[in-house]
Amino acid sequence: MKTKKIAAVLLTCIVAIGLMAGCGASNTNQSASNNDSQSISTNQSGNEEADTNSENTTDTTENTSTGNGKILVVYYSASGNTKDVAEKIAKITEADLFEIEPVEPYTDDDLDWTDDDSRVSREHDDESLRDVELVSTTVDNWDSYDTVYIGYPIWWGIAAWSVDNFVKENDFTGKTVIPFCTAATSGIGDSGNLLEEMTGTGDWKEGERFHGGASESDISSWIDSLGL
Repeated sequence: MKTKKIAAVLLTCIVAIGLMAGCGASNTNQSASNNDSQSISTNQSGNEEADTNSENTTDTTENTSTGNGKILVVYYSASGNTKDVAEKIAKITEADLFEIEPVEPYTDDDLDWTDDDSRVSREHDDESLRDVELVSTTVDNWDSYDTVYIGYPIWWGIAAWSVDNFVKENDFTGKTVIPFCTAATSGIGDSGNLLEEMTGTGDWKEGERFHGGASESDISSWIDSLGL
């Protein structure tokens, strides 16, 4: 009889121990499951934040590279003087730049106006030679610009004819166009008016002549005087 009681007690203890072990394993598995879920949630949150930051960085870069998207400075520069002024205008106005480039660039000999047989002298004497082929006349997002500055050197009292095909092949409708030029002594004269006649579109303003090495202060004062 005593033996049976002892056996019953032992059996009860074994069952109790088994149940306790099972509950412990279940709690451990549930805890591990909760930890995995938390890790996945954290990783997903981290990835979303990284993607958002990446998008913000891209937007900032795009804004920096395109300026305000409203003003464009177009220029042709034979000796570097017009380029210098154009870059200063772009800096002051936070504008984009577009350089007019002939397919066949002018050399120093080509630009020697004192030589009757130089390229510019022959082109001056024969207007049929002034059809200068350009690398490109197409400006990306052209329609997004409200104001266009156009710069060039003065050749024989008019705009360097390297600019002509750019003006002819673009529609300036709805744009304010401001010519500027560089010259040692000559003024801007009718060069802007002649370019306006070539395109027939755009609201062209009176332009300005700058000498080589014009200061940023002088250029800024002129821009302010435009009242744009």
